[in-house]
Parts: sequence; C-alpha cells; structure tokens
Amino acid sequence: MSNKIRIATTSLAGCFGCHMSFLDIDERLTKFAEIVEFDRSPLTDIEHCGECDIGLIEGGVCNSENVHVLREFRRKCKILVAVGACAINGGVPALRNFIPLEECLGESYLDGIGVENPQIPGDVELPLLLDKVRPVHEIVKIDYFMPGCPPSGDVFWKVLTDLLEGREPSLPYDLIHYD
Repeated sequence: MSNKIRIATTSLAGCFGCHMSFLDIDERLTKFAEIVEFDRSPLTDIEHCGECDIGLIEGGVCNSENVHVLREFRRKCKILVAVGACAINGGVPALRNFIPLEECLGESYLDGIGVENPQIPGDVELPLLLDKVRPVHEIVKIDYFMPGCPPSGDVFWKVLTDLLEGREPSLPYDLIHYD
C-alpha cells in the first residue's frame, strides 16, 4: 500500500487547456512523483476515480455524463478543486446559455453551413445535454477554486504544494493578476 498523496484529475466541458497548463510545472513534476500518485488522469488513462486525497476538476457541466463524473469525484475526493474559468463560472462553453438549446442544436446539426445529412443525433450512448452549462459549484460542494484561463503552471504548483503541506491555499496577487 502506497503512502503517497493520491491526486485525480478530469476534464468536463472545456478545452483541456487547464490540464496542459498543469504540465507547465515542468521539471517540478519529478518532485511530485516522489510524493504523489495519480489516480484518474490523462497521465494514467484510469476511467473511474478511486479514493483520493485531492481531485482537480476542469471544465463546466454541460451534460448528464459531466454530472455523473463530478458527483463521483466529490464522493471519492477528500478535497475538490475547481480549476479554471470553465469550472468556476462556465467559461466559453457557457456562451451557449444565451441561446435556447433547441436553437443551438438546429444550427449545429440541421441548418449549419456544410451540413450534408441534417439530423440531430439521438443515439442512446450520447449523454443528454443540460439546458444550460453550469459551473461545478452549482452541482457539488467545491473546497477550493484555482482561477485562470487556464491557471498558470505556477498557480498549480502553489495551490498543490500548499495543500500537500497542509496549508490553506493562498495565491499572491502576482500569480493571479492578468494586467
């Protein structure tokens, strides 16, 4: 049995940019490897989250599968961190919230430029779309928020090292200003 801190990550409705930014901690990843074990993550290709100390959620909630994954993470992770603008406020995916869902689907699958076989997909394997894209805190309790689009590698490093050392995460202004 490993005594390493277990971390899981997942991406919901987003661009995967936060995961790419996480990799921007560069050589510091080797320091994490000494004390951290990754559970569900693109780094491990594990599909379901086991019991974890820290869960990182990227992306907003746009469909029934996102809701299921998010609730699983909340049940399995002692600490849950919303990562990036999409998780915190819906981000770019939430732009569809200003247009009725039926209209979005019609433009995408029926009336859009270049549509050759107009039909809205109805396969039972596809997750049902929610009426609106929601930030993750509207679905489950979130312990911490990591701002940015995406947060920088230094923000990931600061928040994770604070958590790993038992401190309340705190981000100095120079890590979160965008001017």
